[in-house]
Amino acid sequence: MFSRVLSFGLQGIDCFPVSVEADIGEGMPVFELVGFLSGEVREARERVRTALKNCGVALPVKRITVNLSPASVRKQGTGFDLPVAVSILEAMGILDEAWTNETVFVGELQISGKIGGVSGVLPIVIAAKKHGAKRCIIPYDNLSEGSQVDGIKVYGIKTLPDVIDFLMGDMRAATQPPEGAGQEKKSDTFDFSMVHGQRMAKRGLEIAAAGNHNVIMVGEPGTGKTLLAKCVPSIMPPLTMEECLEVSAIYSIAGKLSENHGLITERPFVQPHHTITDKALSGGGTRANPGCVSLAHRGVLFLDEMPEFSRNALEILRQPLEDRCIHISRCGINVTYPSDVMLIGAMNPCPCGAYPNLNKCRCTEAMRRRYVSRISKPLLDRIDLCMEVSAMKYEELFLSESEEPSSAIRERVSRAHRIQTERFADYPQIFFNAQMGIREIEQFCRLTNKASKLMTDSYNKLELSVRGYHKLLKVARTIADLCEEECINEYHLAEALHYRMNMEG
Repeated sequence: MFSRVLSFGLQGIDCFPVSVEADIGEGMPVFELVGFLSGEVREARERVRTALKNCGVALPVKRITVNLSPASVRKQGTGFDLPVAVSILEAMGILDEAWTNETVFVGELQISGKIGGVSGVLPIVIAAKKHGAKRCIIPYDNLSEGSQVDGIKVYGIKTLPDVIDFLMGDMRAATQPPEGAGQEKKSDTFDFSMVHGQRMAKRGLEIAAAGNHNVIMVGEPGTGKTLLAKCVPSIMPPLTMEECLEVSAIYSIAGKLSENHGLITERPFVQPHHTITDKALSGGGTRANPGCVSLAHRGVLFLDEMPEFSRNALEILRQPLEDRCIHISRCGINVTYPSDVMLIGAMNPCPCGAYPNLNKCRCTEAMRRRYVSRISKPLLDRIDLCMEVSAMKYEELFLSESEEPSSAIRERVSRAHRIQTERFADYPQIFFNAQMGIREIEQFCRLTNKASKLMTDSYNKLELSVRGYHKLLKVARTIADLCEEECINEYHLAEALHYRMNMEG
C-alpha cells in the first residue's frame, strides 16, 4: 500500500516542501530509506523502527520503501523522523489518508516513542502556511516558537501514540498554546543615563543608530567603550513584527529560539570573544548553521578588542557588511543568511592602551602602527564613523548633571527612522540611509553650495576612496535627518567629516 505525507526541509533560512512517500509491498523483508539523505536522516530508519515497536506497532515482514522527494535536494536534520513514521502507519492502514491531508509533520523520534524538539520549526511553520497547509504537528518542546505564526493551526505533541490518537480525532492528545504565550519580554538592562560624560561618543552612537551605520571606538582601557556599545540597543527603535519573525527564524535554525521562550522582540546584541573561529563568526559547519554575523541580524554585532581578532575572521566581515547577507558553501550546500547588522568595534590606541599618554605608554611608533594595521584598509572603508573615547576627569564622573536617558535619544532616532521610511517607501530593500546604493545617494543626498565646496576640499585633502566618499554622504544625510532638514548643509557635512577624519588620521 502506498501513502504520502508532507514535511519541510531547511536550506539556510529558506524551506522547501518534502513529500515523504511510503510503500509496503511483497518482496524481501527490508526497510529502505532513500532520497539524497544525510547521515542523521538515514539513521531515522532505526529510530522509527524501534519507536514503533515500543509503541506496540510491529512492522510487517514485507519490503518497506520510504522516499523523501525531491531526490535532487539533500535532506538534513532529525525532523523527518515523525513524517516517516506517520507515512508508514498510513501505508499499514492504521491511519487514514484523510486524517493526514493538508497537515505538515516535523519532529525527532526517540526510541521510546517520545517526540523530541528540533531546530528550524519557526521557518518551517511559516513555509507551511505559504504552501497552503491547514495545520502543523510539531514537537511539544517547539510549541512556543511554532505558535507565533497566525493563519495556521499548530499542535504540540509529546509522543507517537498521542499523534495517532490526535489524527484519529482525540483532540486532547495535542496541546495548543494559550493566547499571547511564548514572546520574549525583557527590559533594557543598559541605559545611556548610566554613562557619565562622553558626549561626543554618545552623539556618534546616536547618529549610527539613526542611520544603521557601522562604528569603531578608540580609547584607553576603562573609558566606557563596552558600556557605550551595550547601551546602543536601548536607543534603537523596536523590531517590527516582520523583523521579529525574520530574526526569530535565524535563531530557530541555530537551535537557540527555545532558550528565549518564543519570538524574539528585542534587537539582538551579539558580542563574540576575540578568540572566535572564522566559521563561528561567518557560519558554516556540516549543516551550514548561521554564525554570529547572522545571529546579530537587525541588531548589533560588537567586536571588543577588535585588533585581537584573527585577520581572517575580520576579513570575512567585508562581504556581509557590504551586501547585508552572507553566502555559505559547505559540503555541497549553498545557503544565504541575512546579516544586516550594525557593527560596533572597540579598540585601544596601542598594544598597552596608554597612548597618547607618553608618560605611561611604552610602545614604539612601529608597534603602534603594526597594532592599528591589524584592521585592514578595506575593512576600515566599510566603517562609517570613528570616535575617540577619552579618559574622563573626576568632575565629569561624579559632579556632572543627570545624563540624558536612552528614551529621549530613542525618540530622536525614531523620528529619523520615520523620515527614512517615508523616503524609501518605493524601495522595498532599503530601510536605512546606510543601505543606500549609488543611485539613491545621487537622488537623496543633495548638498547646498557651501556643503558642496566643503566636500570638494575634503575629498582631495583626505584622499578618500569612492566608498569612503559615499559613506561620508550617507552619514551626513543621517545627521540632516536628525535635524529634520531636507538638504545637507555645511554643518551636517562638517560633523560627518569629523568622524571620518578620526579614521583617516
